[in-house]
Amino acid sequence: MKQIGTIIFFLFFSFTAAFSQNLNQTVRGVITDQDSKQPIEGATVVIADSNPLKVILTRKDGSFRFDNMPIGRITIHVSNVGYEKLILPNIVVNSGKETVLNINMQEAVAQLDGIVLTFDKNKGQPLNDMTLVSGRSISPEQTNRYAGGFNDPSRILSNFAGVTSSQDGSNDIIVRGNSPKYIQWRLEGMQITNPNHFSDQSAVGGSISVLNNNLLATSDFYTGAFSAEYGDVLSGVYDVKLRQGNNEKFESIFGLGVLGTELTLEGPFKKGYKGSFLVNYRYSTVSLLSNLGLAGGIDGTLNFQDAAFKVVLPTKKAGQFSFFGIAGFSNFLFEDVSPALWQTPGRRFLPNKIGENYQKGSQLANLGMNHILTINKNSHIHTGLSFSLEGVDDDVFENFKVDTVTRNQLNFNGRLLRSTYRGEITYNNKLSSKLKLQVGSKYALLDYKFNQSMLTDSTNVRATLVNFNENISTIRNFINFRYRFNEKLTTVFGVQNMNVLLNNKHTIEPRLSLNWELSKTSVLSAGYGKHSTMESIHHYYSQIKLSDGSSIEPNKDLDLLKAHHFVLGYEKRFSKYMMIKLETYYQDLYNLPVANDEGNIFATINEGLDFQYLDLVNKGSGKNYGVELTVERFFNKNFYYLVNASVYNSTYKALDGIERNTRFNGNYLVNVLFGKDFPKLGKAQNKTISFNSRAFFGGGKKTIPLLRGADGNLAVDPASKRFYDYGKAYKNDIQDIYQLTMSLSYKINKPKATHEIFLNIENITNNRARLSEFYDPGEPGSVGYMKQGGVFPNLMYRVYF
Repeated sequence: MKQIGTIIFFLFFSFTAAFSQNLNQTVRGVITDQDSKQPIEGATVVIADSNPLKVILTRKDGSFRFDNMPIGRITIHVSNVGYEKLILPNIVVNSGKETVLNINMQEAVAQLDGIVLTFDKNKGQPLNDMTLVSGRSISPEQTNRYAGGFNDPSRILSNFAGVTSSQDGSNDIIVRGNSPKYIQWRLEGMQITNPNHFSDQSAVGGSISVLNNNLLATSDFYTGAFSAEYGDVLSGVYDVKLRQGNNEKFESIFGLGVLGTELTLEGPFKKGYKGSFLVNYRYSTVSLLSNLGLAGGIDGTLNFQDAAFKVVLPTKKAGQFSFFGIAGFSNFLFEDVSPALWQTPGRRFLPNKIGENYQKGSQLANLGMNHILTINKNSHIHTGLSFSLEGVDDDVFENFKVDTVTRNQLNFNGRLLRSTYRGEITYNNKLSSKLKLQVGSKYALLDYKFNQSMLTDSTNVRATLVNFNENISTIRNFINFRYRFNEKLTTVFGVQNMNVLLNNKHTIEPRLSLNWELSKTSVLSAGYGKHSTMESIHHYYSQIKLSDGSSIEPNKDLDLLKAHHFVLGYEKRFSKYMMIKLETYYQDLYNLPVANDEGNIFATINEGLDFQYLDLVNKGSGKNYGVELTVERFFNKNFYYLVNASVYNSTYKALDGIERNTRFNGNYLVNVLFGKDFPKLGKAQNKTISFNSRAFFGGGKKTIPLLRGADGNLAVDPASKRFYDYGKAYKNDIQDIYQLTMSLSYKINKPKATHEIFLNIENITNNRARLSEFYDPGEPGSVGYMKQGGVFPNLMYRVYF
């Protein structure tokens, strides 16, 4: 830690000593029509509260430019005849990097006495105007500002109502009690794999995201009742957007910190051409954390590296092409792993086993191309192609004592290589100022190579759990309409069609949402959607051994999981910077895969790393319902706060018909966030200190408890492998969770560079709530616990130049 601090200190003061004071920067951008994607000429762009007032009209290509803008925060007003007026508040202007904006304007339905409606971007509405309920936009500044984000876009989601994580250090995203494996990740509008290092075969888990905040644009997150363009998803959708690189000036960001060293480069291809590139690379060896005593007692090494890019290539007649991608490699070797530290796959209990070593390697890549072709002033076609690759290699070695020598043998072995090829085309047409049409089709070819085996408990014979090399194709079609009756009432309605060509399963899924502005300060919204998704592919090819020694694959005909989503919301604005939002929802899940055995409570919606390969039937059901309250004070006058609370319930039924909690039913969660900036410090007024904090309170995940007698003492039977009380499965959690996180940043603007030191301390009180329990004869009472992750500091230095 001392070495990192010395390096950061040296770099920081080497750069800051190099420049004299002249603290201005360029603010520029392009304004386009929301629907046609054509540039808007003659729009008025105003820097609010500037003296003298700075006003400019956009050029023919929709561009505008303000040179020599003082550093700090500005608010921009954008207006044009026939369009809703835009207010973009709190835009950060730093000396080390140009501020480049890409702004979309929505055509107004009606104008009253020459006054058009005002749309305030402060409210965080989704960028996708087809979403009217259960959605919000997340800006890069929020990702960077909110405490606990670690500059990681996936961790930022748990700050919002209805969303929580596993609290075990993973990047699981639990939305309204749903399993994290039913989250859909998207990059630049294209569906991708789970973008986290160290994920498992269900494409969940992982602890560090490949995504990097340095590359992000404002993105959308949806928690239910999705519009018709989103299919093959039950839980939530995170549509991550990458920003365009600077197309006029070469710029860089260098970062050095506990979690890694990174470099971001961006710039134009040639002078006068509007194309640009943006690329980032990061390398980390987190074994340093072990040396600092911050790895939770795990003995081993953990390494990762990743990269991301976006290239934008506009043409005069053939439309705009953009190419993008993210990729990552990671591996670890942990020695003497117990369930208190890391849950290993294929875990078995043997009386003479003294420990396990877990070796894991993972890789992922998502590459894509988008093309937007404008047909006329009202319509355009979007075409997308992508390739995704995900590989997971797992090896679990068991350690035994033979005489005085420790020996190990390979128990669990897994090799997964999944490649996905996707193509899609969407036609958008603004038929009138009131009616917008969107129709599209999406094709996916999924190629799987998967082999998994482990030793049996009794004979040490290697049993094959799954072994296949197969292709699966899906086709999704959708049609969507957005109709604005007037300036107060808007509806979106459409249909999604999902087709699985493996077993000819298909659905027709209607979607409907409504947004009604009751007054200038209050909005009522409602939505309904039928949704479906495929189960994790390994279940379709599970190999079940029969009594005669032969094996069958009984799950090839598994149907889609399905759900009805109902949402009702109300939003009230008390001032320009203060709002309250109440949303209630009900999700009726059905067709859930459960064990084809009334004595077995297994359901795939509860699946974690404890994989089970069983004969499944689509006869399970479930319910998720709850109420979410959000009170938000948007950033203004150098401070903000966000308070949200959720009370919810998540249950399911297996073949025995008994209603049980799902393992992800935390029942409640509360987030309290607060942040304050102290700008214009120092003689040159070029320094800013930012303080941010987050307090989280919530229920733990439901567990299957160990067997206990009437006296409460442990009653497990290791000889017959009887450890858990399935009669009490998921009735309770072990302990509620709380966590306090604080972050502090110090920023200095210089004429040619901006420097920032950032410190984030996760779980600053080191609260270690118990998450689950397991039998461990070496612990007091023979009970061991997996616990909440402890205190974790993340220190980073960045320079923008």
